[in-house]
Parts: sequence; C-alpha cells; structure tokens
Amino acid sequence: MIKYKVDIFALLKEHGYNQTRIQREKLLPAQTAQNIKAGKSITLETLNKICIMCKCQPGDLVEVVPTDEEKIKYY
Repeated sequence: MIKYKVDIFALLKEHGYNQTRIQREKLLPAQTAQNIKAGKSITLETLNKICIMCKCQPGDLVEVVPTDEEKIKYY
C-alpha cells in the first residue's frame, strides 16, 4: 500500500500553492484534493504535477508499506 510521507497540502503551501490558488488556477481537481486528504491513491500524472510544483521527487512524498495481505501474496 502506498502512504503519504508528508502532508501534501502543507508542502504545497510552503511552495506558494494554497487551497485558493490550487482551486482558482485549476491545478488539481477537487476530487483529487479530497482523495489526497483522505489518504487515497492518486494518479502518476497527479504525483508528477505535485513533484514539479514542489520541486521534489516521488519518494519525498510517498512510501510503500506492504499490508499483511501483500506480504503473504508477494513475499
């Protein structure tokens, strides 16, 4: 399972992207913002956008933490 290592919106805010700007400039769809807040998955395209906006790499934002089921299936 993929988990967020950081608060994505706090990181975006540090780089000048507050919620108002994100919505006004339509940088991320509202549903995507809700998914991030809920800890749900996002597309690679969205991950790419966030990485570009924050000048970081995907590994700075997310980590893979296998569930017990995944460990049994893939280990």
